[in-house]
Amino acid sequence: MKLFLLFAVCFQISLCFAEEFDLVLNNGRVMDPATNLDAVRHIGIREGKIAAISDTPLPGKKILEVKGHVVAPGFIDLHAHGQTTGDMQIKACDGVTTVLDLEAGVYPVAAWYRAMEDTAPLNYGATVGHIAARFAAFHPGMEIGHWAVNRAKIAGLGAEPDGANKVARDAELKLMGDAIKRGLDEGALGIGFGINYTPAAAPGEIAAMFRIAAERKVPAYVHTRAFGIAAIEEAINAAKTTGAALHIVHVGSSAIGDMREVLKLIDASKAAGMDISTEVYPYTAASTVLESAMFNPGWQANLKIDYGDLAWAATGERLTQESFERYRNEGGWVIIYMMKDENVEMAIAHPGVMIASDGVPFIDGKGHPRGAGTFARVLGHYSREKKLLPLMEALAKMTILPAQRLEGYVPMMKGKGRIALGADADITVFDPATVIDRATFESPTTASAGIPHVIVNGVPVVLDGKLVKEARPGRAVRINP
Repeated sequence: MKLFLLFAVCFQISLCFAEEFDLVLNNGRVMDPATNLDAVRHIGIREGKIAAISDTPLPGKKILEVKGHVVAPGFIDLHAHGQTTGDMQIKACDGVTTVLDLEAGVYPVAAWYRAMEDTAPLNYGATVGHIAARFAAFHPGMEIGHWAVNRAKIAGLGAEPDGANKVARDAELKLMGDAIKRGLDEGALGIGFGINYTPAAAPGEIAAMFRIAAERKVPAYVHTRAFGIAAIEEAINAAKTTGAALHIVHVGSSAIGDMREVLKLIDASKAAGMDISTEVYPYTAASTVLESAMFNPGWQANLKIDYGDLAWAATGERLTQESFERYRNEGGWVIIYMMKDENVEMAIAHPGVMIASDGVPFIDGKGHPRGAGTFARVLGHYSREKKLLPLMEALAKMTILPAQRLEGYVPMMKGKGRIALGADADITVFDPATVIDRATFESPTTASAGIPHVIVNGVPVVLDGKLVKEARPGRAVRINP
């Protein structure tokens, strides 16, 4: 009987391999952080899924010989504001296969997902955004959609919009809460907060929205009220009080000089049973819009910088008080030089800290290079060159750890972030000896090097080092697909 069963299994495997796969990756060094597999394997892809992982070559309608290259799960960017087709194509060249805006989010949610259909080279998704929901509560009829893209709607309200600067009464709190619940019903991936952009949102308001997250069993993804450990403690205490899961975005800029203490606090909170996580991008400069409430009076103390630490993204010029006022009235993106290398490196190397770009939309080819080079920079500069962390650990921070952050409440994510039978064929192929970021503050959209193939749902979006411009295999990631 055992011999018969063995024969049957081998017969089924032979039938499976006899039929050509849609796409085969042969002779690659497969690195799967979910299982710690690190060996030469051959990957067969069929109907958008990984259908075979073999130690012998496989037949395929299309075969990519990838000897000497790492075959890894596609990179998952939890913090990607650039959700246009062009922004996604730039990210594809950095090995990214899934882009999620979990910080700013969107509102209304269903309308945003509809607008994204058939436009996406990469998988995409978003939280319901507290910022946009708050503005909808204070400015009836206003639909911002994606805050990072449609900021002009807010700018049209004037220098001191109520949505950012007015304390919510019971009526606005109800409207806000209803909007957030509606967004979750429509599939949003949690609740996104940019508290620094809505300074009038009192702790009680934030706690009320956190309670919705706790009730719905989704995380709150939070840009804290200010920078440094005190604001992070506020968010952690609110999460503890309400029972909400918490993800602190861009800990490099959120913690600034308090990095060591912040990482200890996060680790201690996790050890005490709290559901808490964080992320970092590998740069010492941040970026945001100058007209936002982040630059309300007192911004120097909040950010711990001054005018000369700001650069106008469109030209690269450092600001003065005069140019600050002029550009703030005009509105647009600035680069903020506010972090130190040692603190960013501390976060990158720290166990459990994920990699996410916080990549903002590129405008006329200008912006922050993190939207184009984050993942290759970690692999090439920090892992290979500086030996800050092993390659497998670096890959875990951009694949399985982000997938696991969501998969408990987003079933679709159980098929991402790993090389496994039945998993989605989201795969990044790179040369570990040459992968590196090439985007700079002067040329922020320059594609990363050493990433010849990027596959999304079985379809190449980067092939032989070239973008497949017409490819649109991206699918919506939502709680209830």
